[in-house]
Amino acid sequence: MDDPCFAMLYSSPKARLASADDLISAMDEAGVEMAVVCGISWIRDDYCIECNRYILESVARYSGRLVGFVSLPLSNPQIAMRELEVCRGNGARGVGELRVDEQHFDRQEDLAPVFEAMRDAGLIILLHSSEPVGHSYAGKGLATPDVLYSFIARYPGLKIVCAHWGGGLPFYNLMPEVRKVLASTYFDTAASPFLYHPDIYRAAVLLVGAERLLFGTDYPLLGYRRTLSEVTSLDLPAEVKEAILAGNAKKLLGQ
Repeated sequence: MDDPCFAMLYSSPKARLASADDLISAMDEAGVEMAVVCGISWIRDDYCIECNRYILESVARYSGRLVGFVSLPLSNPQIAMRELEVCRGNGARGVGELRVDEQHFDRQEDLAPVFEAMRDAGLIILLHSSEPVGHSYAGKGLATPDVLYSFIARYPGLKIVCAHWGGGLPFYNLMPEVRKVLASTYFDTAASPFLYHPDIYRAAVLLVGAERLLFGTDYPLLGYRRTLSEVTSLDLPAEVKEAILAGNAKKLLGQ
């Protein structure tokens, strides 16, 4: 485990790994038509590129079932730019899950052309998000709402999805200046049962609107049965549930 990010996430013997075949089997069992797959925030460039190749090969093999997001070797902006073009040319629809607290994001001037290229290409970026309070867990990190907000404000027009409810960032949407910056930012529900009471769904609908929420699992950390049942059991209008589970993602991805 000589990649720091991988070691942070998978050192525990309880940590779960899954192949594309495992994912497709889980999707079939749960009746899920399509899923976005992504890598982790690799620190080592060679592992990042190897993982990207696996993701894109899997997307091609399961055409129509998987949508590929790739990571980028951000230690070297030139290599990152080349990898972005290669992955985009092979069907990648987005980049992530990236970590603004781990992956050289302090070098904003060097990395700016990479994120601007993502924006110009219409690619989506998925950002890991961390809660500034609550319990600790492997990989929680320091991508808290203030850190995320600074990045989002720097790249207006970039399609951004903040994982794990943005670490609570939707709350600040009640501030007018924040609402303006977050106008095109989405929030996913990945790992929600481990982090929040189910009331988070109703609260987020009020804070940012149902149209900006995306269903996520963090599979294989959590399977489809638990995450889907949480949404379907909510006392929300059927059209809101459908938007969260599928409709919003289809619009964002242009499906």
